[in-house]
Amino acid sequence: MYENNQGNLVSKENHPRLALTLGDPAGIGPEVILKALADPEISKKYDITVVGNRDLLAQTYHELNLTENLAPLVNPEVLSVSNVQLDGKIRGEIIPGIGNVASGAASFAYMEYAIAQTLAGKFDGIVTGPIAKSAWKAAGYNYPGQTELLAQKSGVDRFGMLFVARSPHTNWTLRTLLATTHIPLRQVADTLTPQLLTQKLDLLVECLEKDFGIHRGRIAIAGLNPHSGEQGQLGHEEQDWLIPWLEQERQKRPQLQLDGPIPPDTMWVKPGQAWYGNSLVQNPADAYLALYHDQGLIPVKLMAFDRAVNTSIGLPFVRTSPDHGTAFDIAGKGIADATSMKAAIHLAAELVNQRLAARKL
Repeated sequence: MYENNQGNLVSKENHPRLALTLGDPAGIGPEVILKALADPEISKKYDITVVGNRDLLAQTYHELNLTENLAPLVNPEVLSVSNVQLDGKIRGEIIPGIGNVASGAASFAYMEYAIAQTLAGKFDGIVTGPIAKSAWKAAGYNYPGQTELLAQKSGVDRFGMLFVARSPHTNWTLRTLLATTHIPLRQVADTLTPQLLTQKLDLLVECLEKDFGIHRGRIAIAGLNPHSGEQGQLGHEEQDWLIPWLEQERQKRPQLQLDGPIPPDTMWVKPGQAWYGNSLVQNPADAYLALYHDQGLIPVKLMAFDRAVNTSIGLPFVRTSPDHGTAFDIAGKGIADATSMKAAIHLAAELVNQRLAARKL
């Protein structure tokens, strides 16, 4: 419980405590945050603390206010900000539009602070601004991405990247989990195993139940090769282990409908129809399991580039992030779209409230 501006007690259930990291300060993170938090649907509903540096937000605010036809921005002076101490040299070398050692070190420091405070109970969840993996590496932090850092700091080894988007046309929700993430394409076939897919399917089923209240779900699982191997003519993985694995999973999970392995080029037809409102679509799946990065994310970004949300599953807390990068090329120009950042904040709050409600049952 806390007091609102009228001095009335307000339930925390309706005002999740969210840490919102600045992301790479040289990218569009500061801009989309200022735009997102200017929306009263967000600022009045959620208890948000920006993790970063108020002076960087103020700099972005003043520079963007010189831009014509700009979407509304929130004044950083009214925001709750957890200032993360940066070395003076690092702060002086952060330049809008240029990802470098300094911006990588800053964005990593924001993440470390947000994770530590969330694990300590100060926040219910984290919404992360976009970072540049190359800047992290330049700063000496060799992580494939924010997801892996979150998992390591949380002490978990079962985790996944789930992409969630709600259609503005039909209100249908697309949920796509990646079995493998940031690895070279040539390594995918060797990395995929029955054990790995069982782990990812376990995570997906748990997530559907815990975060979305779906207990008897339908999950579509992609094949690896064109036409799902066409009975071994176009690749042998389906015949050798993917089909037998899937049959075992069907026997283990009779409460679920597991479709597949579906040829990758046709698996996305029904989601596309459900997204755009085609009346012919019948029973789209509750979730889709893609076997590698681009197999899942090309269709997600085609349908929902401006509103998809990256959700880390398997963590002890909620974490979401807009499904776009730092966009250094447009940083500081006032043209960055905050739609995905808004969607990430809304989804984080929904998932926190869902988990809180489930604990009360």
